[in-house]
Amino acid sequence: MLKTELALSHTHSEVTDPKPQTKWQSQSQSQLTSTVILCPLPRKKTEMESFGHEFDVIVVGAGIMGSSTAYQTAKRGHKTLLLEQFDFLHHRGSSHGESRTIRATYPEDYYGPLVLESYKLWLEAQSEIGYNVYFKAEHFDMGHESNKTLQTIVRSCLKNEIGYRLLNREQVEQEYSGRINLPEGWVGVATEHGGVIKPTKAVSMFQTLALQNGAVLRDNMEVVEIKRDEVRGGVWVGVGNNGERFWGKKCVVTVGAWTKKLVKTVGGFELPIQPLETAVCYWRIKEGHEAGFAIGGDFPTFASYGVPYVYGTPSLEYPGLIKVAVHGGYPCDPDKRQWGPGNPLAPLKEWIESTFSGVVDSGGPVATQLCMYSMTPDEDFIIDFIGGEFGKDVVIGGGFSGHGFKLSPVVGRVLADLALSGEAKGVELKHFRTARFQENPQGNVKDYL
Repeated sequence: MLKTELALSHTHSEVTDPKPQTKWQSQSQSQLTSTVILCPLPRKKTEMESFGHEFDVIVVGAGIMGSSTAYQTAKRGHKTLLLEQFDFLHHRGSSHGESRTIRATYPEDYYGPLVLESYKLWLEAQSEIGYNVYFKAEHFDMGHESNKTLQTIVRSCLKNEIGYRLLNREQVEQEYSGRINLPEGWVGVATEHGGVIKPTKAVSMFQTLALQNGAVLRDNMEVVEIKRDEVRGGVWVGVGNNGERFWGKKCVVTVGAWTKKLVKTVGGFELPIQPLETAVCYWRIKEGHEAGFAIGGDFPTFASYGVPYVYGTPSLEYPGLIKVAVHGGYPCDPDKRQWGPGNPLAPLKEWIESTFSGVVDSGGPVATQLCMYSMTPDEDFIIDFIGGEFGKDVVIGGGFSGHGFKLSPVVGRVLADLALSGEAKGVELKHFRTARFQENPQGNVKDYL
């Protein structure tokens, strides 16, 4: 179509407009040689007016926490943008893999109600998507009878009215038909509140539900700045790789191991979050014993409160293999990872050999997967506003310390509450506020450690 500038290059006598034009209209070649239609150029839209660049909520980071948050805000009818610095469902953070444990037995009594709500929210999301990401199992904690963490778990169960059974060594052997063998002086705590979550599938579920509820999802969009809009309020979120900027009334930052870096850039202060690289190991169940360790039977998810702290799940993702790993890892820079070697295997081999009575091959793992933790000094979450000039316009969710995945539905609900209303309904957040590190650099005091 000929533009206004071209039309103005002709003499006035060459420009004719016999009929008023209200729309762009196609012209034949003969018409164009004798007649030039003078039509105004469309006014260039400002960035605020461009389609897709203005949102109620912008969620930065599309791991499990960000995807759950975007699902929550979109489901409530708010225009939501979810940004991810890498490909969706990538394996460079903390939200990928084949299984995560869900349990309600925490020594910290403030997690119990959150886990119980998460169970309900997992089932609700599953009913909306039409497939399962959560697979039910019982849960079993074990440790020496004098172990303070295990004793505190029992008290926490009592406070939160979570049913449990306290089993001595002989009762454990009978309960699990010899598949779990405890050392002398050890006891176990069994509950019905266990299970396994499929992590990559769960992230995909929340992203799909967010999309179905109208959210916009963009990957390979690394956020490098978040700035306050001094004119309208709200924030501008800038992407480094292509220079795009998005405006949002509110912003939620859920970038996992990159939280410390981004918050330092945006807010000018450092959060005490240390990324760790950790290894998840799968061990072969000896032939003839596979069914006894499989999901769907009576074998539980489990945690062993000793040295090392060992956890694991029934056989699910890889037939004939059981996941057994150590909680912990090596400090790392998420942008310069070593990709190994993982935790020392000797203590874990010894634990497997003695606990599973030789029916799981302790010679070495047959498969290993790497991921990252984002550790706080007290291993409690950070759920708070960034504050300062942003006030309550920017919310942080981070520092999930290797035990947050199970709680992602309720964390997403809480982060959405904070972004949309400035407060979380039915949740006491004092244990998750950043101010706790100003009062004590180690965070929340835990007398059972």
